[in-house]
Amino acid sequence: MAWLHDIDPVAVELGPLQVHWYGLMYVAAAAAAWWLGMRRVQRDPWRDIDRACLEDLLFYGMLGVILGGRIGYMLFYGWSNLVADPLSIIRVWEGGMSFHGGMIGVIVALLLFAWRRQRHPFDLLDFVAPLVPLGLGLGRLGNFIGGELWGRTTDVSWAVIFPKSLPNPPATHAELITQHASGALDEFARHPSQLYQAGLEGVALFVLLWWYSRKPRPRMAVSAMFLIGYGGFRSLVEQFRQPDAHLGFLAFDWLTMGQLLSLPMILLGVAMLIYAHARNQKPSMESSP
Repeated sequence: MAWLHDIDPVAVELGPLQVHWYGLMYVAAAAAAWWLGMRRVQRDPWRDIDRACLEDLLFYGMLGVILGGRIGYMLFYGWSNLVADPLSIIRVWEGGMSFHGGMIGVIVALLLFAWRRQRHPFDLLDFVAPLVPLGLGLGRLGNFIGGELWGRTTDVSWAVIFPKSLPNPPATHAELITQHASGALDEFARHPSQLYQAGLEGVALFVLLWWYSRKPRPRMAVSAMFLIGYGGFRSLVEQFRQPDAHLGFLAFDWLTMGQLLSLPMILLGVAMLIYAHARNQKPSMESSP
């Protein structure tokens, strides 16, 4: 019998105020990035980044994540809604954040930071890249707790029944429990693809980048490895994740929007990695862009 997802997405409720687990994951992601960044500041003085610079970097980065993630979601996944109702872009409480949009937002924010501080952009991007994956993993964990962005139907032993994915969800919680106990919902069991993403895009990508960036690498090489790693892991997980209902498969009955957006990341990452090693220019935070 498949496991029934029965987790309350609200972590704390104070009167009319509800704090969702997904929101807390953003806080945890920022805290993890700060802690990891401080370790790198203390361990790798050759990076020439101090605590004040790190905190400013993270502030710019978080703004990029939030603004870029929301704008990207509306452009990539909710364009028709945006055209019909432009104000929907500010209704973040209705859900909808895009990683690819958030990534673009972070890049723009760090470019602005680099320009204002007269730093080379890729020295900053290479520093920040290993701090990102654990936050991505926490975000996917938040998706799982919220019972959203589920996977495709399956009969594997670890499959999960997500009530929000049911075509005809029971009217009451008691009825849901009864139907689950009878096995009537097993045909709707799905891959917990959010956990696959947390493991690959979060833990595995973090280990890869943290190891790779422990020694000085050619400028933009770490950023390139991030693009290759994330794009590859995301493309793999998309084979198990249910495509967005309003988009479906874009082509060939298998190509999803996530894969379409990840392919340029992989190609760009490979090109950047080849270029970085061909130049073999080590990072120098004192050089100008």
